[in-house]
Amino acid sequence: MEYNTEREELIIPEYGRHVQKMVAHATNIEDKEERTKCVKSIIQFMGQMNPHLRDVKEFTHKLWDHLFIMSDFKLDTESPYPLPEIEKLQAKPDKMEYPKNKIKFPFYGSTLEGMIAIAKTLEDKREKEIMTGMIANHMKKSYLLFNKNAVNNETIILHLAKLSDNELKLAEDFEFIKSDTVAVRPSTNNSNYKKKFKKRR
Repeated sequence: MEYNTEREELIIPEYGRHVQKMVAHATNIEDKEERTKCVKSIIQFMGQMNPHLRDVKEFTHKLWDHLFIMSDFKLDTESPYPLPEIEKLQAKPDKMEYPKNKIKFPFYGSTLEGMIAIAKTLEDKREKEIMTGMIANHMKKSYLLFNKNAVNNETIILHLAKLSDNELKLAEDFEFIKSDTVAVRPSTNNSNYKKKFKKRR
């Protein structure tokens, strides 16, 4: 029995081993006319794997590129498109820099700090108070999802003051949302949850 680990490595696995063998066969055909016919048949067969894209120009171009790649650029045949450049295929993408901004309270997320920055710029006092209240409730929701226990509202007020450099103040009549109104995902270790799951099965 022949195992895949003993076979030639697939260059583009999604086409399968049969297509790769067909490309290898076409590469070794000496007669140009016969080789051209074989290549066109392979392209047609490759296109049948995605019939809805077979006649799309960009997709056909992609098939020809893949054909040359699978032949390790050894296939000598005319193409209706420019040949893919080996240098571009081998080029590595630029390294992405990791964000350097430090979040003071990770459980609130970086978006919250952006919201606070916008709220600090508001000139209308009432509008600023409304947005500050929305931010405070959002902080409470985020904290509960992180901690899953009731959180003291004073903690949220202290965090808000620290994040806003004491610039955002809650309105005197502001009321926090109640902790029990915040939806928290049930724990899979909860016995009641397990009983409900068993009943459903």
